[in-house]
Amino acid sequence: MSEPADRRIEPDPDLREALLRRYGRVRPDGFRQRLSFQGKRLAWKAVVGSTYVFKRLLDIVVSAELLILLAPLFLIVAALIRLESPGPAFFRQIRVGRWGRLFPMWKFRSMYLDAEARQAALLARNESSGGVIFKMKHDPRVTRVGWFIRKTSIDELPQLWNVLVGDMSLVGPRPALPGEVDQYSLADRRRLEVIPGITCIWQVSGRSDIPFPEQVKLDVRYIESSSFWQDILLLLKTVPAVLLGRGAY
Repeated sequence: MSEPADRRIEPDPDLREALLRRYGRVRPDGFRQRLSFQGKRLAWKAVVGSTYVFKRLLDIVVSAELLILLAPLFLIVAALIRLESPGPAFFRQIRVGRWGRLFPMWKFRSMYLDAEARQAALLARNESSGGVIFKMKHDPRVTRVGWFIRKTSIDELPQLWNVLVGDMSLVGPRPALPGEVDQYSLADRRRLEVIPGITCIWQVSGRSDIPFPEQVKLDVRYIESSSFWQDILLLLKTVPAVLLGRGAY
């Protein structure tokens, strides 16, 4: 005779007790693992957050002081630029910042006013490896004053204003042009994960002499190991790199 279809099978109490004794210990272990993970996660967020706060404080203090101290130099350079080539002393160019945000980046003008219009005719003479960025050692668009301020990196000093307002940092990957970012691979786009900077790891390692793919690798290495003390070290290395002028053109 068959058993009723709705009959329920009662679990063996001895088997249930044995399973609880064997596997019940997993629960507290799992809770401790989750607690440990959350603790490490909070600690990591605290380290990253504090690093950003110290980095931002350093940016504000240093950029504000330098803008005040260098004001006489700014006036002299601006006058020399206008004497050689009529037009504005400052050059405003749209660059790509963190997570693809566009912002106006400031530089001292080192080229003639029609420089961007003349670039198309010079593309075939691009000396930058990789083809993403455009660089020429003897660019005919650069003025005599422009050559000097580029060699000494004086043309980058107005970016201290970008640092003060938060568009840039003292240290970080150099901000790219929108047209350059359009040619980025997925790996290249990792450069957009952090705030761009005035100086970076490849700026103190050879600047324009370093091929673009290698620049990307160095920037990614910086992003993965970024710390407040690493920024201080790179700032200290920037001084001799600027004085030697290696790779600057």
